[in-house]
Amino acid sequence: MMAMSTRHILLGLLASGPSHGYDLKRRHDERFPQARPLAYGQVYTTLQRLVRDGLAEVEGTDSDGGPERTKYRWTEEGERELAEWAREIAPPAPFVTNEIFAKVVVSILSGGDADAYLRAQRAAHMERMRELTAVKTARGADLATVLSADYALNHLDADLRWMTTTGVRLTTLIAEVDAA
Repeated sequence: MMAMSTRHILLGLLASGPSHGYDLKRRHDERFPQARPLAYGQVYTTLQRLVRDGLAEVEGTDSDGGPERTKYRWTEEGERELAEWAREIAPPAPFVTNEIFAKVVVSILSGGDADAYLRAQRAAHMERMRELTAVKTARGADLATVLSADYALNHLDADLRWMTTTGVRLTTLIAEVDAA
């Protein structure tokens, strides 16, 4: 099973035609507006690996009056790998790592105030939800931005519901952790 990776994203962006690394980075940041922007170094390192692995190749170089830039295109093997990756169902995680839960338990173990931590974390989540709502309702927000914000908002909402439930059960959790 292949995990989501920069290589698959770049192959997907190369599907629309040969591109320079600079253009791929810019298009990534436009298409995935809520994702962490790619660093140029990451783009070029990934492109070199794609070439090494036979999934992309250098089509040529040009300068357009500026510095010389290398243009890349995907290969048939790259197209096959991308199609295979795109068809794979993303499995639900077999183990859920939840940093918030870990911090609640560690807070209990170390004599901290788990309830205060949950309240502070909830406030941080609410602030991020306000930011994302503003982004998605901004005049001129494109569909990719709205969908990315919706995805993040739904995950934050699930975290908030979990924090509420955990807050209600905190006395029992403290007793169980202390007894262990």
